[in-house]
Amino acid sequence: MKKILFSFLCVSLLILTGCGKDDKSEIKRNVLNDIDKIRGYYQELEMEIVNNDDIYQYDVSVGYYKPDYYKVILKNKANGYEQTIIKNKDGVYVITPTLNKSFKFQSEWPYNNSQAYLLKSVKDELEKDKNVEITKSGDDYIFVTKNINYPNNPRLVKEKIVVGKDNNIKEVIVMDENNTALITVKYGKIDKSAEFDNDYFVVKEDKEKNDKTAMSEVPSLDNAIFPLYLPAGTVLANQEVINKDNGERIIMTFSGDKPFLLVEETANIYDEFTIIPTSGEPFLLIDTIASLTNESITWTSGGIDYYIVSDVLSQKELIEVAQSISTIPVMK
Repeated sequence: MKKILFSFLCVSLLILTGCGKDDKSEIKRNVLNDIDKIRGYYQELEMEIVNNDDIYQYDVSVGYYKPDYYKVILKNKANGYEQTIIKNKDGVYVITPTLNKSFKFQSEWPYNNSQAYLLKSVKDELEKDKNVEITKSGDDYIFVTKNINYPNNPRLVKEKIVVGKDNNIKEVIVMDENNTALITVKYGKIDKSAEFDNDYFVVKEDKEKNDKTAMSEVPSLDNAIFPLYLPAGTVLANQEVINKDNGERIIMTFSGDKPFLLVEETANIYDEFTIIPTSGEPFLLIDTIASLTNESITWTSGGIDYYIVSDVLSQKELIEVAQSISTIPVMK
């Protein structure tokens, strides 16, 4: 009789707790399997990046086709500045329609860093983390993982992934050790059966966007834009202004314990679409995509080309100096 009563209580408990259907390992496996089954998808997202007191907001669209074809369009909501990242069999390209040019990288992007707006990146983080925390909130499941890879931003230490009951990711939040959200990506509706035209992942001039967004005037560099952050023991030693055919170039030399060179010049707008081979890796630098090497960082913002080079600064320090140079209006 006691055995019968005990069995009855166990069955009742299973019913009350959902008969074990919320088993964490099964939930995680279902999410991973659903993503892994996708042959190609298209999705629109919203991304917010916090940098000190500034907030940068993007509209993002992602096209993906197995095994590793990508097309990511990032549009800054504040100024409409748009760039496209394409990965195909020939390499990785960063296209800037306003300048009618593309940089070509021989890069491992997007696999060399975490990418909160890409399903495969989030999937890989979950898959490799054997100790991921899983909780339930209403109909959603919350995954928290520390298996993230942001080598140039040590403040980013954990990631919260919100998954709906349909196993679709709804939100990814990358946080610091105090659980402050520094990157937030809201996932929109997804087409998991997307089919793309043959030239969708081909790098080419987008004449329509170029015509609509090309700068009508070359901006003037009336004054140098100084970095708000300098490494300790580093000061401005010299500043030189050089006139170009289409604007100015300002060369600033910083000396001291951590010397570096900062060049600012009016950007060139190409008459014909131009692909420029470049070294380094694509790096999302707040309001634009930069080219990052071990000794330099190069980017364009607000019609101005920036170049920082140093054989002393670390990549983290290069990025900190670059992030402190901002002329882009931000969302508050």
